[in-house]
Amino acid sequence: MRLEEANRRFNQLSGTRFEDLFSPSDMQMIIINKGKTGQLLELSLGMHLSSTNLDFEDGELKTNKCDASGNPRETVFITQISSVIDELIEQHPFEETHFYEKISNILYVPVCKDGSPENWMFLPSIHIDLRMPEFSSLREIWRNDYYSICKQLRDHIEHSPDGFIHTSNGMHIQVRSKDARDSSGNYHPIYSNVYGRYVSNKNHAFYFQKQFVYDIRRMSGLY
Repeated sequence: MRLEEANRRFNQLSGTRFEDLFSPSDMQMIIINKGKTGQLLELSLGMHLSSTNLDFEDGELKTNKCDASGNPRETVFITQISSVIDELIEQHPFEETHFYEKISNILYVPVCKDGSPENWMFLPSIHIDLRMPEFSSLREIWRNDYYSICKQLRDHIEHSPDGFIHTSNGMHIQVRSKDARDSSGNYHPIYSNVYGRYVSNKNHAFYFQKQFVYDIRRMSGLY
């Protein structure tokens, strides 16, 4: 499925209470697995989202918990950075990065989870394609954020007391820690070939900050 088709389907479903959208058996699964937003999307689209690099044929799905007005309650996960740390340290060209691939064509789907699961609902989704002229300002913001964060990470490695990367912020984009202990109770440190050492004692990831949501809502004119 392509993003435009998914966008059309989600917007047809927006504002419909989950109790009116899903079957009783589906609702039971939702109640048991309240955090499984991906399963909600699969059910609503009648499809199975794959574990490949991109969620759809031509782009990426981004969901977020929000209130009934569409205000974000969380930041939006983009991608982990452990496998591309040297790409960031060396400031590879923005448009040639794994990070750009993950954000160049995205469908943002807000999910209102106010009250009980029966009352949850999808709100209007927003399709962002950085190739389109109307999103040139976003492309510039995200390009500037990318290069700023690359510089911040390198500065942390070279000048922070522990020699590790730390939270780095742009206008819309943020890098911060995201990790969970493995079965042995250990985190997943990040190793840099550029520096020949570990540059973090746990994994980190790119996120969209809440300001991203407010700005794309304003640009879309849907809210």
